[in-house]
Amino acid sequence: MAAVFLVMLYEYSPLFYITVVSICFLITAAMVLGWFGFDVPVILRSSDDTELSLKIPEKRMVQVKNPFALEMVSGASSVTGGVRLRPRCLESCVLTCYWGCAVQGLQEALQSHQHGVRISTPHKFEEALHSDYQHHQTFLVEQGDPSERLSHLPADSGIRDLGFLPRVRYPLVALLTLAEPDVRELYEIVANVTVIHITDDKYRLTSRILYQYLLTAQGHVLDLKQLFMSADDQSWRGVSEPPEEEQQQRKEEEEERREEEPDLQESGSGESGWDCVVCQNAPVNRVLLPCRHTCLCDGCVERFRQCPMCRAFVLESFALSHHFTTNRQELEGLAGE
Repeated sequence: MAAVFLVMLYEYSPLFYITVVSICFLITAAMVLGWFGFDVPVILRSSDDTELSLKIPEKRMVQVKNPFALEMVSGASSVTGGVRLRPRCLESCVLTCYWGCAVQGLQEALQSHQHGVRISTPHKFEEALHSDYQHHQTFLVEQGDPSERLSHLPADSGIRDLGFLPRVRYPLVALLTLAEPDVRELYEIVANVTVIHITDDKYRLTSRILYQYLLTAQGHVLDLKQLFMSADDQSWRGVSEPPEEEQQQRKEEEEERREEEPDLQESGSGESGWDCVVCQNAPVNRVLLPCRHTCLCDGCVERFRQCPMCRAFVLESFALSHHFTTNRQELEGLAGE
């Protein structure tokens, strides 16, 4: 019946038929484009629209001073032979190593810190663990002492491995706490908990740091994450230091470079010696989340929705130093005037 009606309309009014077909085509095209996602190509947008649409939200961060640093010394590590650790502390601290620490016990200890039992000493940590570990060692680390500490199980313990997967115990948990009670009031971070995997006969995974947690005086447990930075830049490296002769040579080269490039030194862009991977003109100052690549300056981060290193979508970013951000805002203000 409808077909007969449309045929009659076509015979008497071809313009009406063309209009109906056109409307049906537009509705179908709109539905298809809406289903698969439709957006104006970036190349057709104006620069202002592109900058607004690609602006990445900034994550609010609070800068605190961390008095603890702990790294594993490269070399053979095993349950039977032990592991070498190098703590670096801004103050005198206590390094306590817990071998065979219960996984469930550690999680309960971290939760108890959040719920009121502040872990600031080895004794409080052991109480929160309910002493559920197989062996522990304690080392006193003086302020600025970079020497290594060898932690190992006693020879008569008879422990060769920690069993097959899934395991109920971590091979090693290292706790760093401040030695002096008066100094603890000066820092918001009061303890560092490092979970370390040690190679044994049942699980041949290479020895490495699995997790690091920072415990604050307010009861927060912060998961310490690694920032992925360029290995060529010496000023952003980890806590390990090169030999003294190499350090002196680098200082001389840095002084010569600063004398040759006084303009860069005055503007502040030569402080880190590590430029943005995009513009190559400003210092790197932005950490991209969640990938944590640190490769963009404050100006270029506003123009990227994906990380230029790994192509992961960027959800948030935060500034490493507000000094560079403040300088950039002052320069923009002067340019506006």
